Amino acid sequence: MSKEMIEALDALEQEKGVKKEIVIDALEAALVSAYKRNYNQAQNVEVTFDPKKGDIKVYAVKEVTEQVFDSRLEVSLQDALELNRAYEVGDEIRFEVTPRDFGRIAAQTAKQVIMQRVREAERSIIFDEYSQYENEIMTGQVERRDNKFIYVNLGKIEAVLGKQDQMPNEHYEAHDRIKVFVSKVENTSKGPQVFVSRTNPGLVKRLFEQEVPEIFQGVVEIAGIAREAGDRTKIAVRSTNPSVDPVGTTVGPKGARVQAVVNELSGENMDVVQWEEDPVDYIANALNPAQVIAVQFNDEDNDRSCTVIVPDYQLSLAIGKKGQNARLAAKLTGYKIDIKPESEVEFVDDEELEEADEALEAQLEDTASTDLDEPDAAAADAE
Repeated sequence: MSKEMIEALDALEQEKGVKKEIVIDALEAALVSAYKRNYNQAQNVEVTFDPKKGDIKVYAVKEVTEQVFDSRLEVSLQDALELNRAYEVGDEIRFEVTPRDFGRIAAQTAKQVIMQRVREAERSIIFDEYSQYENEIMTGQVERRDNKFIYVNLGKIEAVLGKQDQMPNEHYEAHDRIKVFVSKVENTSKGPQVFVSRTNPGLVKRLFEQEVPEIFQGVVEIAGIAREAGDRTKIAVRSTNPSVDPVGTTVGPKGARVQAVVNELSGENMDVVQWEEDPVDYIANALNPAQVIAVQFNDEDNDRSCTVIVPDYQLSLAIGKKGQNARLAAKLTGYKIDIKPESEVEFVDDEELEEADEALEAQLEDTASTDLDEPDAAAADAE
């Protein structure tokens, strides 16, 4: 090797981030492989590299023995003593066997091994870099598409955007810049593979973190997201500070913050609701913008189901187009929601409920009094 090669290795390290030591190891392995293949040598070859001069030397390592059976692996004790009187049986001696000209085949072999090691090093660097962005948001440029994927350039790698991860209301053209959610990073046999999404609910969360400082700082928390990508999303928020309104903070002045997210998602509707610990209030909030009169739980079934009563004129709004509002509310809260209009439900007047409770209490008191009197009567009969 020459000093020019060392300069090339330095440039490779600076431009592609491949450490020079990795390439040097590849060169040594390449020379060993080429030497064994072209000079019919056994597994006793070592290569040393001089990082200052750029010289590489090949050595055949032989063991000192009393009797030589294979001259490629062994050297006699007599010959060893001629080299140095300190050698003993079992010692190893390194003989330089660096060929002056490896030839075309040897050079090609070395080149192939070097390129392979360089590619492996580059793949490892890329995987380590992009695995840090898993479950994060990145901006990329649409490069091309085929029958399965749209390929998005993220800088050092092309990420794949599958059909199920593409927004149904969006059309992607080459050179379009889009924000994507990195859903998975894999290190495959063909190199690192990055999967991105425009439909993942995580994209909505990261976009709100970018637009709302209070969410990024943790003052306002996103408690849940239910999304039908490209159409509508419901997001539940709560505040860790009683003086901060989570919904108002998320929506922003004149809706500026939520509108920025809507614009990024090509007009996808956003319903921001307040999370409540009480499931009755939470379910009522989740059905926003519809008004809710009452929420009744089906305790006997124990299947997290409930019946929600709404005003007759609010029924279609509560259900939503093709049942979307009710479906997203159920997904957000984790309850199976059955919506009924007020006209189909019989309500019991509050006064009637109070009268029924008083009658029940009086009946229980009479029963308790009778039970207490019975022992006294039995005692009197005994006398």
